[in-house]
Amino acid sequence: MALISFIFSVVKGKKKLRARFRLVYKGWPLEKALLCGHTRLDFAPLLPSERVTMSAFVGKYTDELIKTAKCLATPGKGILASDESTGTIGKRLSSINLENVESNRQALRELLFTAPGVFDYLSGVILFEETLYQKTSDGKPFVDVLIAGGVVPGIKVDKGTVEIAGTDGETTTQGLDSLGARCAKYYEAGARFAKWRAVLKVGPAGQGQPSELAVRQNVEGLARYALICQENGLVPIVEPEILTDGGHDIGTCAAATERVLAALYKSLSDHKVLLEATLLKTNMVSAEVIAEYTVAALRRTVPPAVPGVVFLSGGQSEEEATQNLDAMNKLEVLKPWTLSFSFGRALQQSTLKKWVGKKENVAAAQATFVIRCKANSEAALGKILLLSNLFT
Repeated sequence: MALISFIFSVVKGKKKLRARFRLVYKGWPLEKALLCGHTRLDFAPLLPSERVTMSAFVGKYTDELIKTAKCLATPGKGILASDESTGTIGKRLSSINLENVESNRQALRELLFTAPGVFDYLSGVILFEETLYQKTSDGKPFVDVLIAGGVVPGIKVDKGTVEIAGTDGETTTQGLDSLGARCAKYYEAGARFAKWRAVLKVGPAGQGQPSELAVRQNVEGLARYALICQENGLVPIVEPEILTDGGHDIGTCAAATERVLAALYKSLSDHKVLLEATLLKTNMVSAEVIAEYTVAALRRTVPPAVPGVVFLSGGQSEEEATQNLDAMNKLEVLKPWTLSFSFGRALQQSTLKKWVGKKENVAAAQATFVIRCKANSEAALGKILLLSNLFT
């Protein structure tokens, strides 16, 4: 049952009674419950505290952006990264001896998006441009399938990386040209959030990687992308991936992560990006004591205005990624944002092996996929009790 709470205050010296109300549905702010498909009532306005933007960007999509970001950060739900480029998904298909053609790419994505019950554990799905316009075998657009399931469709908008001249293989991300026009087109097609990936390398302690030049160029690109997205109705997921492979220890990786995130949020502030309408996607710090180091790095750098942080799996196995997410959520320290997943391979690897491109295996593969999503949903709440729960 929806509850209405009233707050009354009298303005001294004036005959004015002010009432403020907020609808709550099953403990959720109503606008969040509505957007996430929990009720069909009309939208309620945001609270005044949720409208305070001060020096941040304000446009015609501001309220919608904040609501979308909050929905993506729903506790216990995560984001499926299904935005692999044609080349990347080709490698995955070749691992099960399938040709990299559109029909096979479409079949894999239909398998994922139509798995019975999977939307109970997902708040969003990141799509590649090809997938944004694809349909199921019975002619229903994938975007409509996601929306009907209460899941927010998103879109990858970067154009890959290029090497920065004068550096030791460090890169910056392309795609700012015509980004505004592309975002407007994707919004029209049904997308409501976007993702942009920057890649930074960590060198051995004392070697200065990532360099100041690489950090500056990448956080500047992320901030410009974020503002352009917000101007065009898309919630930007900012993804500064710090590569964890290489000859460095966990302290070096944690320090690099803090340095990059601090620079990122300075740049987002300089560009007046509305943090309440963003999400951060980042790496887990490194192997070893991942949870403590990762959460410490986030607490030192990520403002509480950000509604959610989602993690990429970064080459970890399915089990490792889930266990580490669970460990972070079990830490008994203040975490002002939700911590969840935005996994690709760590949700799909065992599903692919079960499917191997055969129609008769679709149901079994979908069941495997749902198990993986459920396990990570539990990890996002810190509720995994036994290792055996990861695959049952």
